[in-house]
Amino acid sequence: MPVPRSSYLSIGSHEIHLTTWGDPTAPALVLWHGLARTGRDFDTLARHFADRYQVLCPDTIGRGLSSWSATPDDDYTIPTYCGHAIALLDQLGIAQCRWVGTSMGGLIGMALAGTPETAARIERLVLNDVAPRLNQSAIERILAYVTIVPEFANMSDFETFLRTVYAPFGRLTDAEWRLMAETSMRRRDSGRISSHYDPAVMRVFAEQFQDFDMWAVFDAITCPMLALRGAQSDLVELQVAEEMTQRGPKPRLVTIPGCGHAPALNTAEQIAVLDEFLAGT
Repeated sequence: MPVPRSSYLSIGSHEIHLTTWGDPTAPALVLWHGLARTGRDFDTLARHFADRYQVLCPDTIGRGLSSWSATPDDDYTIPTYCGHAIALLDQLGIAQCRWVGTSMGGLIGMALAGTPETAARIERLVLNDVAPRLNQSAIERILAYVTIVPEFANMSDFETFLRTVYAPFGRLTDAEWRLMAETSMRRRDSGRISSHYDPAVMRVFAEQFQDFDMWAVFDAITCPMLALRGAQSDLVELQVAEEMTQRGPKPRLVTIPGCGHAPALNTAEQIAVLDEFLAGT
């Protein structure tokens, strides 16, 4: 069974934690997580692809094991994340990669693929339940649970909290829920448990994601694209998803049953869709 490798890259003033799977000489596949998550969310998917790709699962700054920012208003932004992504690829000697991005990770991939200076770095792009225009009421729902960082006395209570707020991810095994808890926690000075991320990440998100619109960037993308949407997603409205198929790269739209925002990409059915697209068939 493939075993993940953990490393830390110095990028600017930050230390970026990276979980890597597979042969370092194989074609690169980047799996980039969502707003309040970590690269370890992709363990099931990464393990599947480790026989044919070098799979890279970073923790965005302010999350997981990566460093926090002393200047969050400057650093916790899509342009900065894009800069870190390119620096990461450069340090690893990767000229081009396939990219699967969940939510925020999809926005980073979209920005890279839709910007002339970086477009050639993205060979194929998967957007997992994210779009050039997002439903504002869903953004407010997400902010309701990520801007408050509750504390818990034990791991069981913390895992129960995660199972509740991330129920829209779909069907996860007990082992996957436990891994999420173990890779999402940090102990406070009190010894109690809270989520791994810098609360300033969410404050900046709340301030900067009003009237969100990336249609111009989306329309500039020319690489092959696959758009996934959870059937019960409130972040990506159906009419927006359908409009995506008629504009820019005109991606194929696949609806994932039994999920909201955002599919965990961990079931055989979901992985089969990615297998086909990433292979170029």
